[in-house]
Amino acid sequence: QVRLAESGGGLVQPGGSLRLSCVVSGSIFNMNVMGWYRQAPGKERELVATITSGGNTEYGGSVKGRFAISRDSAENTVSLQMNSLKPEDTAVYYCNIKYPAIPGRQYWGQGTQVTVSS
Repeated sequence: QVRLAESGGGLVQPGGSLRLSCVVSGSIFNMNVMGWYRQAPGKERELVATITSGGNTEYGGSVKGRFAISRDSAENTVSLQMNSLKPEDTAVYYCNIKYPAIPGRQYWGQGTQVTVSS
């Protein structure tokens, strides 16, 4: 069983910063992709950022240049530094881990709310 626990969400003013963290526990294969997705009310879940076990990153178009994903493979953690936050970044942010070698095998956290508002 794999469990993901997110932390770091909250309320922040436009232009501010937040850092999300996710701890992954359980039986984890070494070759994996960790990432963050988000879902705003009335919208589909979308990619925020992913990072492979080799350190390759991918970002959603709306967060490029503002967000930075990182991971500590030894500690099985993934973090998301969010800068220059905008009201449209308001969403529930979900941590994710998936295994490219096992199509369809992925796990999700319960999500953490990020609200950007003055």
